[in-house]
Amino acid sequence: MFLSTHEKQLDAKRRLLVPQDFRATALVPFDGIESFDGVYCFAMKTLGCLECGGAEFFSHYKTLIDAQPFGSAARRGLEARIYSGMSRLSFDTAGRVTLPDALCEQFNIREAVLLTGLYDRFQIWNPDAYAAHLAQQDGDLSGLFAELGL
Repeated sequence: MFLSTHEKQLDAKRRLLVPQDFRATALVPFDGIESFDGVYCFAMKTLGCLECGGAEFFSHYKTLIDAQPFGSAARRGLEARIYSGMSRLSFDTAGRVTLPDALCEQFNIREAVLLTGLYDRFQIWNPDAYAAHLAQQDGDLSGLFAELGL
């Protein structure tokens, strides 16, 4: 599983060292979907970050799409948004992936990044955007936090 938050630096070629525990999680086959030596990644436009993961991550989106009737507008929209927007980022020998230039530009990912683990997936954030997102989440969830005693 993907846990914790890791601060990392991109090099001049947009290469990002993925933490060892994240790499190990990404390489586990899931539900008939073969893993590859890397991660799946796509733009999570509604949040302003990249969302990534291994075979389990890919399987969740495949299941969501497969639940829609073949040829339906909903399925075509999901396929276009998810499959055509997804990249396969392979690990190099040092455990790095190279982030696509267009995605870095879209989310203002420059030098410093945060990788945030979300159990079955992880996100890559610009640190300032993540701080704003976290503040928004804290406000949205404050009542629930109090109710749960957190």
